[in-house]
Amino acid sequence: MPANPGPSTLWLVRHGESQGNVADAAAGQTGAARLELDVRDPDVPLSDTGRGQAEAVGTWLRGLPADQRPTVLLSSPFTRAADTLRTAVSAAGLDLPVRYDERLRERDFGAFDGMTGAGIRAEYPDEARRRDLLGKFYYRPPGGESWADVALRIRSVLLAAELHWPGERLLITSHQAVIMVFRYVLEELSEKELLDLDKRDPIANCSVTRYEAGPDGALRLAEANAVDHLTRAEEPVTEEEPVTGEPGVSRA
Repeated sequence: MPANPGPSTLWLVRHGESQGNVADAAAGQTGAARLELDVRDPDVPLSDTGRGQAEAVGTWLRGLPADQRPTVLLSSPFTRAADTLRTAVSAAGLDLPVRYDERLRERDFGAFDGMTGAGIRAEYPDEARRRDLLGKFYYRPPGGESWADVALRIRSVLLAAELHWPGERLLITSHQAVIMVFRYVLEELSEKELLDLDKRDPIANCSVTRYEAGPDGALRLAEANAVDHLTRAEEPVTEEEPVTGEPGVSRA
């Protein structure tokens, strides 16, 4: 029996491009203080590009040998993640239920929800200075979450996976910061290593990060931020541009 029984394979798939991602990019280009969105963060839908990216994930899944396809499907309940997985499952022809887990939701930006970095620095200069002091990993926006808070959720998800899905092939759809924090926990990264990775290799929409269990049952990174399935399907590869300061509500 492995020392750490749990899933034999873990895939982490970021949701497809959302209308929030599009609005965030537009706000960044114009220097706007807020995103032009009329729905709350949990309800932000996929863009047309995002739906095409999700179908490409399904095509990739359909092409896997039967004994390598997912056996358990788990998603953030936020619309952009849930619709990504539902679209992929339909395109792949998988006859599996999709389970939803609020621990996989996007990081909560609290009072900064819907704001850009420029808007935050203009309206909340004291908080911007406090973030500069604490750093991105430990800074918690008013009423929101830090990346360290997200790590507590991820550790809980991984413990549940060990308890409920030993030996299963688990596919999760979630959000950029959440997937980065999965990497932080699973690869035992330092704060600096995580933040350097986030700058160097931002998680692309509908990219796939895969872990495989070793002989001791521990999950080890097999590939990160893979987008070959998107390029094969001639779908655009989209990701957030690197920014300085709090990135606002990038709808990641």
